[in-house]
Amino acid sequence: MAWLRALARLSRPSNKFSFSPPPPSFSTAAASFPATPPPAPVAGNIAGLGPTVHGKEKPRVVVLGSGWAGCRLMKSIDTNIYDVVCVSPRNHMVFTPLLASTCVGTLEFRSVAEPIGRIQPAISHAPGSYFFLARCASLDPESHTVHCETVTDGTISASLEPWKFQVSYDKLVIALGAEASTFGINGVKEHATFLREVHHAQEIRRKLLLNLMLSDVPGISEEEKRRLLHCVVIGGGPTGVEFSGELSDFITSDVHERYTHVKEYIHVTLIEANEILSSFDVRLRQYATKQLTKSGVRLVRGIVKDVQPENIILNDGTKVPYGLLVWSTGVGPSEFTKSLELPKSPGGRIGVDEWLRVPSIQDTFAIGDCSGFLESTQKTVLPALAQVAERQGKYLARLLNQIGKAGGGYANQAKNIDLGDQFVYKHLGSMATVGRYKALVDLRQSKEAKGLSLAGFVSWFIWRSAYLTRVVSWRNRFYVAINWLTTLIFGRDISRI
Repeated sequence: MAWLRALARLSRPSNKFSFSPPPPSFSTAAASFPATPPPAPVAGNIAGLGPTVHGKEKPRVVVLGSGWAGCRLMKSIDTNIYDVVCVSPRNHMVFTPLLASTCVGTLEFRSVAEPIGRIQPAISHAPGSYFFLARCASLDPESHTVHCETVTDGTISASLEPWKFQVSYDKLVIALGAEASTFGINGVKEHATFLREVHHAQEIRRKLLLNLMLSDVPGISEEEKRRLLHCVVIGGGPTGVEFSGELSDFITSDVHERYTHVKEYIHVTLIEANEILSSFDVRLRQYATKQLTKSGVRLVRGIVKDVQPENIILNDGTKVPYGLLVWSTGVGPSEFTKSLELPKSPGGRIGVDEWLRVPSIQDTFAIGDCSGFLESTQKTVLPALAQVAERQGKYLARLLNQIGKAGGGYANQAKNIDLGDQFVYKHLGSMATVGRYKALVDLRQSKEAKGLSLAGFVSWFIWRSAYLTRVVSWRNRFYVAINWLTTLIFGRDISRI
């Protein structure tokens, strides 16, 4: 063990190599700090971004919103010409066609959320481009200024007040989207859950799993079990039908295996005032009705008159108990959109002309679900669809790039510039999944037109392939593909987190 004794001697501390650190030296001279950045421009004692300086700064495009329209515009805008500032209460875009799949664990939530910084990298690193987690409070078209306040929802400190600031713009793009229509029905906002944002899907998933676990607790009455496990979906559009299909798949594939004690109590009811999927071909509607019924979804035709904490009341007086209520009856203009003193299209959206400009005010455009053609254009208001918003965002980015290259990027400089072709929308078709590896594909350009319509497994494969390629980034495409494969092999994730 001589080697061990030698190692011990070497490891002992030795005064030969020990030292004491020198005492710290102090200086009475002023400390040197990096230069303090200049304060943000202010106007009227409110901080913010002031007007751009011609020749020294790039013209600034301010985008209100981070939905399909706004994000598609930011993706294609030429950041060599413009600085981009996005103001939105969320820092990501939601890939809404796959949102229903996250409610039951087929996909994870991050698979359908794309950060704004990945869509337009300039926002993360360019000196004059920013993302502000805020909402627009008011507009001042005369001074080309947007007044904003920060979003404090979910902060730890309840006493944190919103911080107000303003942003000057050279070009303003209003892409605020829409909000779920409640038709003024009492109790909807208090007791129903919408399906438009990631936090809505998270709430649905938590409530669904909570009800499954509570119904398994000893002492729960039969009636209460049936109420807790009764999932009611209001609205027979694509979102409501797809969620019902996902829910029926979840019940068949996962609940029957993992919650065998209560599997006979869980049911899904889809309530629609007219026909489900009214924009689809008649043959496809009939197929969807047959497939959903076969999957165990109960279809009810009726109109909701009142929503109570545990029951909904239909127009014929029927009382429907529920444990989970999902509201998916279409969208309409938000209260903020209605409050703007701007021209309005039929239905209350912000009115735009053929080039998506807001008439009567300079350098302002509106795209997506918050906008619609004015009656003077003699064009119909386009439906609130993702493909409409995406195409408008792509068109407007190209138009703004054209204006910028022609020297009209700064405020009030685009009056005499030829804008070129007007925006023309051509419908590419509609798709919806109905569960059990079945889907609908309607390639008609309108309800009255003739075209190819498919239903069944082939349509389901087309549906998945199309949306996988439409997911914004390769990162999220990878997430979606892996989630689908994991669900196929191991089943859905039923963790309540």
